[in-house]
Amino acid sequence: MVVCIAEKPSVAKDIARIIGATASHEGYMEGNGYQVTWTFGHLCELKMPEDYTPMWRAWSLTSLPMIPQRFGIRLKDDQGIKKQFGIIERLMQSADGIINCGDAGQEGELIQRWVMQKAGAKCPVRRLWISSMTDEAIREGFATLKDQGEYQSLYMAGLSRAVGDWLLGINCTRLYTIKYGQSTYGQNRQVLSIGRVQTPTLALIVNRQKEIDNFKPEPYWVLATVYRDTTFTATKGRFTSKEEGEQAFKTIEGKPFTVTSVEKKNGRETPPSLYDLTSLQVDCNKKFGFSAEMTLNIIQQLYEQKLTTYPRVDTTFLPDDVYAKCPQTMNGLFQVKHAGQAPYAELVRPLGGKPLPKSKKVFDSSKVTDHHAIIPTGMIPTALTDLQRKVYDLVARRFIAVFYPDCKYAQTTVLGEVDAIEFKVTGRTILDAGWRAVYAKDTQTDDDEKKPEEEERTLPAFEKGESGPHTPTLTEKMTTPPKYYTEATLLRAMETAGKLVEDEELRRVMKENGIGRPSTRAAIIETLFKRRYIRKERKNLVATPTGIELIDLIHEDLLKSCELTGIWEKKLRDIEAKKYDAQQFINELKQQVTDIVNEVMSDPSNRHVAITPEEEQKKKKSAKKQ
Repeated sequence: MVVCIAEKPSVAKDIARIIGATASHEGYMEGNGYQVTWTFGHLCELKMPEDYTPMWRAWSLTSLPMIPQRFGIRLKDDQGIKKQFGIIERLMQSADGIINCGDAGQEGELIQRWVMQKAGAKCPVRRLWISSMTDEAIREGFATLKDQGEYQSLYMAGLSRAVGDWLLGINCTRLYTIKYGQSTYGQNRQVLSIGRVQTPTLALIVNRQKEIDNFKPEPYWVLATVYRDTTFTATKGRFTSKEEGEQAFKTIEGKPFTVTSVEKKNGRETPPSLYDLTSLQVDCNKKFGFSAEMTLNIIQQLYEQKLTTYPRVDTTFLPDDVYAKCPQTMNGLFQVKHAGQAPYAELVRPLGGKPLPKSKKVFDSSKVTDHHAIIPTGMIPTALTDLQRKVYDLVARRFIAVFYPDCKYAQTTVLGEVDAIEFKVTGRTILDAGWRAVYAKDTQTDDDEKKPEEEERTLPAFEKGESGPHTPTLTEKMTTPPKYYTEATLLRAMETAGKLVEDEELRRVMKENGIGRPSTRAAIIETLFKRRYIRKERKNLVATPTGIELIDLIHEDLLKSCELTGIWEKKLRDIEAKKYDAQQFINELKQQVTDIVNEVMSDPSNRHVAITPEEEQKKKKSAKKQ
């Protein structure tokens, strides 16, 4: 008997139906030589300190750093989990073979490997690796099962990540809580949670907030003039003193404006890239106000409903072999209907009757490792919720758009002059909408707000040498502080280790050193909310006094530097790619944690982190109840 183990009951039932395991039993399905069972996500976890020695149960500085000689796993303390694990263990003990049907990624690999280890499985294990949950994809996956050994480096990367998070998170959380946490109302000390990705992310928000708080607005003056109902702006830029601006104003007042140059050139704008998880979360936050976690949950639902491909991805490319399946996917989109309307039919129609274009910006096997970009599967959705429909619509339109031609535009730049002071205006006219037709009025892609000079604006027909009267203006303005992070901009900052990067190509290169993985960034942000280190004001993410004080307290760059955390992430990716040794990563981290413990313990100050007002109220209520 071959035991298949999936990550969720719903996935297990789909697999069981395809392979003919149709008889239901408690905790598994059976038939056709298979038994199909499931986990509920993580059944196992790394052991806690007290599992290694009773001396580590109490939080004390003398027990730090806690570094087990050998890490072990334990079953989570939950009756439902223990019951399901008992079924899995019994099936695996008598199995002739096992097929790991966990999610095809680092976390999915770790979840099932730990269960198999805990169950004492001894039989051969093969791996099902699929990027969508359609019947066709499951059948293809079972026809091309691979030996589990081929995914050993994926498991080692996942294990290294878990061990690294344990070493840093548990040691540093206890260290900072004991050393700097406050005791209130007879309760235990306030826990100061430190995390490998969580703390550098909080530092991003805190540092941005300090820039805003410390920002001193300064006045500047902009010289412009209106000629033929068109506003030209002085190319000198801003004047830092009013006197300088007024002098320039007097220089041009009453003198004729002369057009010195009219330059026209045609340009092209290529379609935006397909979605990876981060860019989808960014767009959903900007367009709909969805949190990163909400977007992840919705796209996961669409994946499990077979409507979109595997979501936890960080590539925007498709492998070359997917090209042959794209017409079928496009045909599925043609047939989609929402509330009696066919939203994609007229968009797909121009692509029909001829081969789809094959661009290197879309199809490049060298840019795809485990999974490709998020695209529709071609299955026709039914009964989507409003939230699901919004996310599906983004994915569907982006897929259609990449096969459309470039947007063609004409850009006109006009220069003018008044008494040696130069002025400029730029206009843009769309000649052929190309891919922008897919978005109609909604032309915003995953980039931030369009720059003013890029807005579509048709200029009058100017001629070089023409001259005439004009109306100058001198406007006082104030410099503005940086913007607060939103979830959209924070996700981008995490992706590029805190660097402000607008160029899409450069952003792709920097992903290797981003902090966190696409699948975990949403949970990190949610953790910061739960710890009351940040709060939301409209869309803005604002650090609480506790969050600010915690970052101020941490002097060890290793704990709060995005760049250093990004280097760790790169090493974890290299472990997965067999370019770096997992044991070396763990040994380095052990040494780093030891150094941090020694440095903090030698701090002679008597600093403590204050509790935020909300936390104070919570503590008071808790004290009253007891």
